[in-house]
Amino acid sequence: MLNKLLAVAAIAALAHAVSPADAARVKASCSGDNLSKTETMIENMADGEGKIAAQKEIAAAQDALLSGRAGVCAAHLSKAMHAGTVR
Repeated sequence: MLNKLLAVAAIAALAHAVSPADAARVKASCSGDNLSKTETMIENMADGEGKIAAQKEIAAAQDALLSGRAGVCAAHLSKAMHAGTVR
């Protein structure tokens, strides 16, 4: 898990450096730190539809980040954060 987070953080730094315009258009920056914080928030949520939706969004964010799509990653990360706070 730690190796995966480190890889995500490294890719996030590279993706942010390559495409800062994508990162600026969305509210949540797609970084290893933000992914980690959001995952922790989701783990602490009560079981239910909101938690399932947030888990799906965080998984989609990680996949997008690993594919080098920082803008898509940030959009999914924002949705995960929103699902965690609204539901």
